[in-house]
Amino acid sequence: MSERARTDTPAPPLVGRTRHLDALARYAAAARAGQPRLVLVDGPAGAGKTALLRAAVAEDGPFAGMTVLHGGCRAVDAATGYSGVRALFTRLGLTSRKGRASHLLDGAARRALPALAADPETLESLGAAPEGTFSVLQGLYWLTVNLMSEGPLVLVLDDAHWCDERSLRWLDFLLRRADGLPLLVVAAHRTEAGLAAPDALADLAAHHLPATLRLGPLDTAEITELVGRVFPGHQPEPAFVGRLVSVTGGSPLEAVRLLRDLCAAGLGPDDAGTRQIAEVGGRVVAASVQAALANQPGWVREVLLAVAVLGDEDTAYLAALVGVSALHVEEGVEILRQAGLVQRARREPVHDLVRAAVLDTLGPAGTAELRMRAARLLSDIGRSPEETAAQLLAVPGPGDAWTTSVLRAAATQAEQRGAPEATARYLERVREAEPDDPDVLTRLGKALAETDPRRSVDLLHAAHARTTDVRARTATAVQLALTCLSVQRSADGTRVLTEALDDLDAELGAAPEPVDRELRTLAESALLIVGADEKSTLPDVLRRTAGLVPPPGDTPAQRQQLAMLSVLAAVDGQPVAESVRRARSALRAPGVPLGVWSLLPASLALSLADENRAASDALETVLRGSRDTAAVWTYVLALSTRALYRLENGEVADALADAQTSLEILGQERWGDSTTMPHTAYAAALAERGETARAEEALAAVKRPRFDRFAWEYHWYLMARGRVRAARGDLEGALEEFRTCGDSLASAGLGNPVFAPWWLEAACLLGGLGRTTEALEAAGHGARLAERWDTPRARGYAALAVGAATPGPAGTERLRGAVTLLESSPARAHHARALLLLGRAVLADGEVREARDHLREAVGLARRSGCVALARQAREDLVAAGGRMREITASPLDMLTGTERTVAGLVASGAGNREVAESLFVTVRTIELHLTSVYRKLGVNRRADLTEALRAGGPPPPVPPRPGI
Repeated sequence: MSERARTDTPAPPLVGRTRHLDALARYAAAARAGQPRLVLVDGPAGAGKTALLRAAVAEDGPFAGMTVLHGGCRAVDAATGYSGVRALFTRLGLTSRKGRASHLLDGAARRALPALAADPETLESLGAAPEGTFSVLQGLYWLTVNLMSEGPLVLVLDDAHWCDERSLRWLDFLLRRADGLPLLVVAAHRTEAGLAAPDALADLAAHHLPATLRLGPLDTAEITELVGRVFPGHQPEPAFVGRLVSVTGGSPLEAVRLLRDLCAAGLGPDDAGTRQIAEVGGRVVAASVQAALANQPGWVREVLLAVAVLGDEDTAYLAALVGVSALHVEEGVEILRQAGLVQRARREPVHDLVRAAVLDTLGPAGTAELRMRAARLLSDIGRSPEETAAQLLAVPGPGDAWTTSVLRAAATQAEQRGAPEATARYLERVREAEPDDPDVLTRLGKALAETDPRRSVDLLHAAHARTTDVRARTATAVQLALTCLSVQRSADGTRVLTEALDDLDAELGAAPEPVDRELRTLAESALLIVGADEKSTLPDVLRRTAGLVPPPGDTPAQRQQLAMLSVLAAVDGQPVAESVRRARSALRAPGVPLGVWSLLPASLALSLADENRAASDALETVLRGSRDTAAVWTYVLALSTRALYRLENGEVADALADAQTSLEILGQERWGDSTTMPHTAYAAALAERGETARAEEALAAVKRPRFDRFAWEYHWYLMARGRVRAARGDLEGALEEFRTCGDSLASAGLGNPVFAPWWLEAACLLGGLGRTTEALEAAGHGARLAERWDTPRARGYAALAVGAATPGPAGTERLRGAVTLLESSPARAHHARALLLLGRAVLADGEVREARDHLREAVGLARRSGCVALARQAREDLVAAGGRMREITASPLDMLTGTERTVAGLVASGAGNREVAESLFVTVRTIELHLTSVYRKLGVNRRADLTEALRAGGPPPPVPPRPGI
């Protein structure tokens, strides 16, 4: 037989695949040049996908000279979070004691450890803390960047149809940030197989337009060539080739296995071989497996079963699973390798079809029993709950108490790993056994909050309905209500929390224990947060706050409640001192981390009260914390909030930097199109610069449905729309936006004069149009509100509005007062506006010299504030009054975009490109492009000259604290 054919190893099924290798070589060359690419290799089972990938990663293959990470997914791991990631990165040994000090884990890359470690003990030994989902994705991104610093990188993932969702989401995350990186991602999947994560794979393909290499069946000529390789020196009969094509359908795997069987039987590509093919029929692989086992001792089949279930496992464990000796396992594996059923390098079946064929011999019940034995074995030897649960998920139907306990533990491990999809999958199986357990429903709801928030709300509703203990019911209500925020069902969350609080009060009585008081405070604070989200519920929340006694702020829940009470008092126009006192109490927690729901509301209250330093410090704490934890959504929220604050304070360039940086970060996220605040802040800042066309584009990007229901962002949005229309010259359209804003604020019960000051804008526009009665009405509205909210800004706005609305000398005196008041406030842009209007009024009174002085001062202040459009208006008036001043031209800093200013400030402070990229959640390539543009616009050639260029160009751009500072 050895003279007729080579039967020791399968013939390589790469016949007809040369063009695919050539294509991979082209994509690899492009990746080396910084053109990243995703390549999907697909085809039916046995089409030769695995063989193609092995040829590609060989030393002399198309990826030669590149760092190659090659791994394959397994069906048994499909439910385990980041199992595909571990398949790729395992060979690097990053979770070993040696890998602990690897430079690949420097910086933010260390956040990848929860995805790389298979069990909690390893994580603990590495000193890695549990991370959030985005944090782990960010860590994996920087890990690959560290790898690419050593050379071009290829990620080769086989059997991607079994890949878990979290790993596919990471590939999407990576490729979104891969511009300019030397990266090639190659994933092979079976076309007819059910996908473990179909949505994630579809998103990956949709977002990155992959090159597709389809491996179809071999044609007659290619089958003829394959026969010639197996039977060298023999010319196959046409009938033989035709029957082989017919029986195998052109599948390389099935053709090779059938040819091997013919070799083993001493047959060739002749009439006898043709008859044998006809007898075998279409079930080639299954028949081949049975034929290979037919003449072997029974324990060889048991060894193959053990390998099919446990995979590349220790000899003793394989032996224990099927009840054979360790010696038999070692010998059996070698026999199976010789038969071409087990891989040469690993103890894995050569193909999933071989795995399926041997397990089919047990039948469904026998396979389930074997997998249950495997799960108990893995548990007994101390494997992680997720590894054990992988076997349990392959067993259909609800499990026993032990099974559900393992699945619960696996869910906990997946939560710590930042893998919500895996968490949900484990809990779904627990739910089959315990469908009415409220704890399971609650945990499942939490797990789905990110990926499927609407279903999360439904599950939390079900958990809440099934919870009888009043304390547990309150805790569930808090989770449910906060989740309602993300699906714009705040009214539903408010109702549930109100009912839960009423029940809790009835249970606790007048003197609750400290732990119960904290629970109640937590629920009350959540009610304030959720109820304040929409205009329909905000008035009830404001009425509720009237009866609340502010807590001392000694606990996290108390500080959260105080923060909400501070901002609600502020927007309700209550005394300034009380609002500030509550906000400062909410932030007074030495050595204690503060939550976002304490920091953001308190910062808004302080900003409205002109306490800008304290407001800025609170926001900076949020920004620093979200950078440290890679909480990108929180970071963007805080950054765009700061942009709005800075804009109202006349810090237009800084506001533009924050807003544009927010938008650039959002552009790389799947959920970026649901936001509003960055677009609003960006548009308003552009309007101040006179760039109305770009401002309108920014506002057009806001797509939130039923936006007019919301109490906060909607009014900022209306103010931006009005200001953009006014800057464009559409004064009637602007007035319509401002009146809409005023009506909406009134319906929500919001009465703070400096939160969305529509009345100021309307009074100034109407006064300029000579519509005195309407102007005075708008100004009077704001003046009445300012009497209650007694701050320099509020008083200055009121004086400015009344002065703009009042004609003649009386109006001029009001404008003088406005200039004085606004000079002592943070509102620099409105101070410049008051100077402009005062100059015009004085000029109308015939005081030309004084008018020039005011107009010249308005130009200077407007320019320093970044209000280019206002500065140009003041200059035009100055020139018309006989004054002299050069055209308002852009300084070098004015030519920088907002993001360029942010990057320049960080680099000038001494941060490296990598450090800046980590802090802004963007790629190093992005930072390099921004710096190149900065150098060109400022006329410098190196980093050392940047600080001086920034200083010479005007006030320095904002410098966010460097990471870790």
